[in-house]
Amino acid sequence: MNLPPADQPDTVGGSVHSGEGVKVEKAITINRPISEVYSFWRQVENLPRFMPHLISVVPLSLTASHWTAQTAKGKPVEWDARIIEDKRDELIAWQSLAGSEVDSAGSVRFTPAHGSRGTVLKVALKYAPTGGKLGNFFATHFTRGAKKEIAASLFRLKSLLETGEMPTVQGQPQGNHSSDHKCL
Repeated sequence: MNLPPADQPDTVGGSVHSGEGVKVEKAITINRPISEVYSFWRQVENLPRFMPHLISVVPLSLTASHWTAQTAKGKPVEWDARIIEDKRDELIAWQSLAGSEVDSAGSVRFTPAHGSRGTVLKVALKYAPTGGKLGNFFATHFTRGAKKEIAASLFRLKSLLETGEMPTVQGQPQGNHSSDHKCL
């Protein structure tokens, strides 16, 4: 994760000190050029397309955005974030703005995959729930199943960028789970 320079306090998002909060890292290889993967992610309004807990991400400027997510109980929560570092085709780092219910920060790195097999995308998130609706949202979505949730979102992103669609089981037969039937 991209943290502030050494001459600044070791915090992200305002008060998440080193060693505090929850940190999650996950990587995936996407068989698309770095420039394409970077450009898709950099358009923050694309994030809800593969992150189902996000309702919307609305750009407010080149670096600021307004986020709306849905809690496990279906209630919307909102916060603002800003991009704190942006290196084209290499890195995007962000943090929540002061006053957010959750101090959070994250980064996504884009590196070439071995053997010209596309892009390795590595996400790192760190947050400290401080209570309220958003704190409960983050605690529910990330504390226990953070790696699983991020892995599933990254798999949806991979599918979307590589095939133009995301896999679904909608409309698929569920099969008969009766013990009368035996597999051969």
